[in-house]
Amino acid sequence: MRALITGISGFVGSHLAEYLLAHTDWQVVGTVYGRIDNIAHLRERLALYPAELSRLEVVRYIVDETRPDYIFHLAAQPISALSRLDPWFTLENNIRAQLNVLEAVVQLKLPSRVLVVGSAEEYGKITPADLPVDEETPLRPVTPYGVSKVAQDFLGLQYYLSYGVATVRVRSFNHVGPRQREGFVAADFAKQIAEIEAGLRPPRVLVGDLSAGRDFSDVRDVARAYYLALTQGEPGEVYNIGSGRCYTVQTLLETLIRLSGRPVAIVQDPARLRPVEVPEVMADIRKFQARTGWQPVIPFEQSMADVLNYWREQVRMGATDPTPLELRIVARGTT
Repeated sequence: MRALITGISGFVGSHLAEYLLAHTDWQVVGTVYGRIDNIAHLRERLALYPAELSRLEVVRYIVDETRPDYIFHLAAQPISALSRLDPWFTLENNIRAQLNVLEAVVQLKLPSRVLVVGSAEEYGKITPADLPVDEETPLRPVTPYGVSKVAQDFLGLQYYLSYGVATVRVRSFNHVGPRQREGFVAADFAKQIAEIEAGLRPPRVLVGDLSAGRDFSDVRDVARAYYLALTQGEPGEVYNIGSGRCYTVQTLLETLIRLSGRPVAIVQDPARLRPVEVPEVMADIRKFQARTGWQPVIPFEQSMADVLNYWREQVRMGATDPTPLELRIVARGTT
């Protein structure tokens, strides 16, 4: 059996590659765009294709060369804040790559199963009456990123209904862990704390709205969920993936500060506030659990410890993200 992971060098892609290599006898191949630090330790066990996925002929070539039984399509622009700075970049990037993967499978007449990775941001403006959020909750996205994920989700459904492509769709809630880059709340806080510990910044953490509640899962649990979704999920169906629990951003920050043991001031930065903030998000994951038996097993505090230790190492090595969030927007291409 052979698995193709688009975006294999990314946050989730690298953990999924590790999981598949450790728990299956599959051949694992992947597309990469940019840095491959996250998978350097796996390099000898992977077949990699440097590729920009906006061109159908490139995607078709890779799919034809690899003839995968399973396609985990993870390549995307994943940062919600970035989507507000340049909406079209995110929409074009995420929708076109998804379309090309599905179209390549159809044109080549392959029986590949395809994982379409959506997001809790598809649900968008969640009300207290919606909690916990199940798969029937109305989709009311409040960011261009959320809109792009709705489009990916429904392209997966359309290609299943129109062409019989064995798509399994997932809507993933927040996930955290080692290798998560800047632009996400846990990584942003962990990086600041690691820099404070190293004496590189004053002992204060800049924050946005700490009252928001989110459903956080560990990325390694999510990688296992993606494997189960694609191997055991029902084609054409959609499944929520989350912890089924809600933690405030305040709790997340306090956990990181406690793990650090350093006195830290908390300072609200108006630039980090979102135009629309959903007060609370929590997933109903019973449908996915009933289908696969999956359970998240990594405790929240361990996830926080691991993301903090990851950023401590990045700061020690001077290997932080080379481009500030505001400037990443000029780096065009599918990541």
